[in-house]
Amino acid sequence: MKTPRITVVGSFNTDLMVRTARLPVAGETILGGPFRTGPGGKGANQAVAAARLGASVRMVVKLGLDYFGDQAYENLAKEGVDVAYVLRTDATHTGAAFILVDEQGENLIVVASGANELLSPEDVDAASAAIRDADVVLVQLEVPLETVERTAQLAHEAGVRVVLNPAPGRRLPLALLRLVDVLTPNETEARIICGAGVETGIERQEMARRLRDRGAQTIVMTLGAEGALLANAGGIERISGFSTEAVDTTGAGDSFNGALAVALAEGRALEEAVAFANAAASLQVTRVGTAPAMPYRLEVEHRLLDR
Repeated sequence: MKTPRITVVGSFNTDLMVRTARLPVAGETILGGPFRTGPGGKGANQAVAAARLGASVRMVVKLGLDYFGDQAYENLAKEGVDVAYVLRTDATHTGAAFILVDEQGENLIVVASGANELLSPEDVDAASAAIRDADVVLVQLEVPLETVERTAQLAHEAGVRVVLNPAPGRRLPLALLRLVDVLTPNETEARIICGAGVETGIERQEMARRLRDRGAQTIVMTLGAEGALLANAGGIERISGFSTEAVDTTGAGDSFNGALAVALAEGRALEEAVAFANAAASLQVTRVGTAPAMPYRLEVEHRLLDR
């Protein structure tokens, strides 16, 4: 099997994480600990996830000229991600994410985007060779929307499959959705994109149909421990998840998306690719952290065999 080629266009954030017995309510101060820092950001997490699963990964990202940026560059290189398209700027700080995680593994996250906001369509144009040469291009929404749109346009024109993880959730233009081969929202993000608002009665299948009507060819809606809902021209089906005891759900979606991109780049059928991604995510949530908690290939293969 040839080595899958993945190009990730997205964000890096230094994760600043505190564990707490429970998540605070508005206006409340609580004590927590321990505190730890580590590499994160949806784009970088997904790049590391794909690299650990055996892909050849390039990342287009912008970092500040600061300590966190230096650490980010070193970490990506250490994880085997090609850093030829890692850009630096002195105009602002490297992105940072402030994360609280409770004893059940649930989390609250606030992101200070910094240099991520400066990743431009022109930067993407300069990296067009990496996009055209990929088997799969993977993007998220922690960089400017016009940058995501330009990435999808270049990949689509080159016949490269586009996987868009629409996180953080927001309404998306139809022109972008029509360039997306695989859209991977969670339930909350799906509700936002398809315009369901607070319609609590709308079913997952109906949200998936609405998203396909807006132009995305395939919807893979992540459902946590329940697995994922797959919707395409062939119909709608749920791909079961894996029973596991979650320690920290931060980064589960990133593990899923990195693994999905790898499996698709290897030519696996959609159902098999989603099962592979479910297995990866189920391993990631048993560990604390984001990028450092991403599983390796052998672990995922064993997880699939042990089902």
